[in-house]
Amino acid sequence: MLSLEIREQYIKLLKREVKPALGCTEPIAVALAVAKAAEILRVTGEKPAKITVEVSANILKNAMGVGIPGTGMNGLYIASALGACGGNSALGLEVLRDITEAQLLEAKTIVSANRVEIKLSSTDVKLFIKASCWSTEHTTSVTIMNSHDSIVETTMDGKVLQSDLTDCQDANKEHKKEPEARDLGMTMEMIYEFAMESPIAEISFIKDAAKLNMRIAREGLKNNYGLQIGKTIRNQSHNPVFGGGMLSYAMSVTAAAADARMAGCTLPAMSNSGSGNQGITVTLPVVAIAEKLGVSEEQEVRALILSHLTAIHIKSYLGRLSALCGCVVASSGAACGITYLMGGNFEQVTFAIKNMIGNITGMVCDGAKAGCALKVSSGTSSAVQSAILAVDNICISENDGIIENDIEKTIYNLGKIGSAGMQNTDNIMLNIMINKRSGAPICH
Repeated sequence: MLSLEIREQYIKLLKREVKPALGCTEPIAVALAVAKAAEILRVTGEKPAKITVEVSANILKNAMGVGIPGTGMNGLYIASALGACGGNSALGLEVLRDITEAQLLEAKTIVSANRVEIKLSSTDVKLFIKASCWSTEHTTSVTIMNSHDSIVETTMDGKVLQSDLTDCQDANKEHKKEPEARDLGMTMEMIYEFAMESPIAEISFIKDAAKLNMRIAREGLKNNYGLQIGKTIRNQSHNPVFGGGMLSYAMSVTAAAADARMAGCTLPAMSNSGSGNQGITVTLPVVAIAEKLGVSEEQEVRALILSHLTAIHIKSYLGRLSALCGCVVASSGAACGITYLMGGNFEQVTFAIKNMIGNITGMVCDGAKAGCALKVSSGTSSAVQSAILAVDNICISENDGIIENDIEKTIYNLGKIGSAGMQNTDNIMLNIMINKRSGAPICH
């Protein structure tokens, strides 16, 4: 049995990494930074006349084509303007939750008047945002780094008001408020033990993820969001290609949630490791299979804990943002939860991860957009397939590719490819995406 201290650390980590987010977390993080900068400026009695936002390449990539909740518009310009007009920084990643029609109209006016400027930062930090609000008399700025809701510095007229940076002059220095999964010495064996043996009362909070993400899934199934991947799969249940079984059900509800979220649905999703789509993908396949199998509530809770904590563990080797699609990480977590629900043991859970890594490791992240629902459905399909093979003791061999006999080494290899190995891929992808865009230019 894990010690009480370790269990408390894991619960704290889960509660920090699994939380509600309204809209895609990259533009929402920008809205959060702008909202805070505007709030500081309003203390002087002034409102922003101009907004300037500097972002890292990965923030830009994930924010260019995604819908902003309740606006019918995409991208950073409207997200920034909304943050300034009516964002509430106290709500964190739900910063735009209480936007009114009047504030939306004001934000659209700001965008059309070209009062928002987006710049690509030269920083090497993957997740970096610096938002500045300008009035006739004052300038305020807010910096977010390394985590979507981690405000590390605020300034007014060049004077630092608050800073958590080790060196405020060096924005490339890593900032950490809390220990990451890697800092805790976490392993899959420890995760499995925690999920299986923790008192159920201590971990039942994870049911909130199921409730929140099923709510947005139902919205996606009901209405015509994005590419309607989930709704189409659901409506093809009579088709022998899909059928009406567990796999098609898991794919439809998971993709439907991503459809709605990427199209700007005003319902929040429960995120994982700073990503709403990861939160959806790590949750809903497990919930769908649990429902179809008719398992107990306790089994579903333990499966969700196993799924979420596995995703957090793997993600810690990749970083918050990378060239590797987060669906690979999240669906690997889901595969573990599904394996457990199907009666699998710890060894078979590791088989499921290896099967996933041997299958969809090459899936790239080319930004947040409607097409993410396709990747989510593919990841869900792979998770179910990997789990089915795992419980039948079928596991990809360590002679194949990056798979090793040791599960931790295998996870490390995935992280190395997704972070260092695919850096050039990330740069090329961003260049392609920027050059094909029309409309407001991006300043370099």
